[in-house]
Amino acid sequence: MAAFYAGFPDTVPLRTVNRQCSSGLQAVADVAASIKAGYYDIGIAAGLECMTVNGIRSVPQVNPRVETFQQARDCLLPMGLTSENVAQRYGVTRQDQDQAAVDSHRKAAAARASGKFKDEIIPVTTKIVDPETGIQKVITISEDDGIRPNSNLAELSRLKPAFKKDGSTTAGNASQVSDGAGAVLLMKRSLAAQKGLPILGVFRSFAAVGVDPAVMGVGPAAAIPAAVQAAGLELNDIDLFEINEAFASQYVYCIKKLELDPEKVNVNGGAIALGHPLGATGARCVGTLLNEMKRRGKDSRFGVISMCIGSGMGAAAVFERGDCVDAPCNVRKVESNDLLSKDAR
Repeated sequence: MAAFYAGFPDTVPLRTVNRQCSSGLQAVADVAASIKAGYYDIGIAAGLECMTVNGIRSVPQVNPRVETFQQARDCLLPMGLTSENVAQRYGVTRQDQDQAAVDSHRKAAAARASGKFKDEIIPVTTKIVDPETGIQKVITISEDDGIRPNSNLAELSRLKPAFKKDGSTTAGNASQVSDGAGAVLLMKRSLAAQKGLPILGVFRSFAAVGVDPAVMGVGPAAAIPAAVQAAGLELNDIDLFEINEAFASQYVYCIKKLELDPEKVNVNGGAIALGHPLGATGARCVGTLLNEMKRRGKDSRFGVISMCIGSGMGAAAVFERGDCVDAPCNVRKVESNDLLSKDAR
């Protein structure tokens, strides 16, 4: 139905994918894989979520055998409790989480003020009903409205835990309840050249991994190394990271676990400030990452997108800046080679 509203003819096929928080990125990976396999030459990977209408509700009745197996039972844990588990198990303090939230809002506010998001946001016109007057009016949304430029540690520290009485996850250091949509156009390079379209980025690799569902937020810490290795790279080859801030606890943990330079991660803020419409996040992150890489030019060749996934997974993908496609890829000096025969050595 959305495709018809967008103007696509009925001859264009479509399918949906559900990988919860990484659905948008999974759609990108699926389209890229299908193009590589020769199933088609061009495709659109899109994701959306309307959390204000379809909020996260409790799971309906399931097979009672779930209760007899710990990890299966943990798949049904409220996401907020998995955040608390990460904080407790890995020693992420409340101050660490609140500081991450402040940083997210600060960077997002700066990016918005400098106009960085204009290249990746399409204004949407819709109708709303004023809750106080009941009057319907037409509005145009042209920027994210969850950014709080004045966010600070003093105010965040006064918020009560949202999921556990003695916990550290609050409404201030977790992603927001948001509506959003994103779309990524992918095609064979030869087709892009034929159509005279700019190549903003090159899809290099994708990895999805499983983790303990009780601490599902650690997913990026496991998925990023897998995706980077699949691209023939190392972590220090990556210039920019977009790691979804589902909760500050898991975001802080993943940065510390991978020993990433904070100056390379979520440079324009993350989900704590921008929101995390579950299905849309992956596609949104692609636009944010590739536009930032374009702005930085030769100082930014490779970028990574990653997020944790409800029920215990993580996903990550590696992208290369589009104007690097003619340069040798994944080239580095080899100090020694043990693959040669003794005679060759």
